[in-house]
Amino acid sequence: MIIQYNTDKTINGDERHEEYFTSLIEKELKRFSSQLSRIEAHIADQNGKKDGPKDILCTLEARIEGRQPIAVSDKGDVVEKAISGAVEKLKASLETIIGKIQNH
Repeated sequence: MIIQYNTDKTINGDERHEEYFTSLIEKELKRFSSQLSRIEAHIADQNGKKDGPKDILCTLEARIEGRQPIAVSDKGDVVEKAISGAVEKLKASLETIIGKIQNH
């Protein structure tokens, strides 16, 4: 499973942050790794440099082998909350989709 980490120009996307967040995503989605070819994480600050509540948006796109990609999003006050919220939503979606695949 490949994890691609993308940020907009207002989010710190240095190597240390990328490593931390990709390992977090990989750890949380490890049990689905055999069914996933790639995860794309897109992090953006919707207000730019201005402060605002829940202005960090994380969109995760998962590419499931032999299926259409799925995407989930979550917002948070900080990058960590946005990513963890999106990961939880993605896990729930993958459990549903992969559960249906295995039942057929």
